[in-house]
Amino acid sequence: MKLNELRDNEGAARKQKRVARGPGSGKGKTAGRGIKGQKSRSGVAIGGYEGGQMPLYRRLPKRGFNKPNAKEYAVVNLGLIEKFIAAGKLDAAVEITEDALVAAGVTKGKHDGIRILAKGEITSKVTLTVTGASKSAIEAVEKAGGKLNVAAVAAE
Repeated sequence: MKLNELRDNEGAARKQKRVARGPGSGKGKTAGRGIKGQKSRSGVAIGGYEGGQMPLYRRLPKRGFNKPNAKEYAVVNLGLIEKFIAAGKLDAAVEITEDALVAAGVTKGKHDGIRILAKGEITSKVTLTVTGASKSAIEAVEKAGGKLNVAAVAAE
């Protein structure tokens, strides 16, 4: 078999329907949009419109609330920290701060702080200083012989 003999399986790739390319194409003249009207014209988007009937998104009751001053934490798992220590991108001997985590590329940014979660395993003896951590993450770090300093422990 040569490169010029390679071919898709029969029926695997269908030819694209070319609209508005003459009467012989079967989708010529109005290109399957009918005659006149809003939907026959370009640049029209009438997403939730139901022909004057009250749209579904307005019939349903409002639920929930978005807190305007909610804090957004960058979430980092223990397994990821261990992986970066093993790769030599983080030094377990010195204290690991939020800035060190960002510099190593564990997370893109700090947002309102970094919160450590207990997903994955940590075997290195590390000292971490972060904004928040789950109770199970604190226990896991202390079990490995390290210390996790938290500005404010958020309830699980």
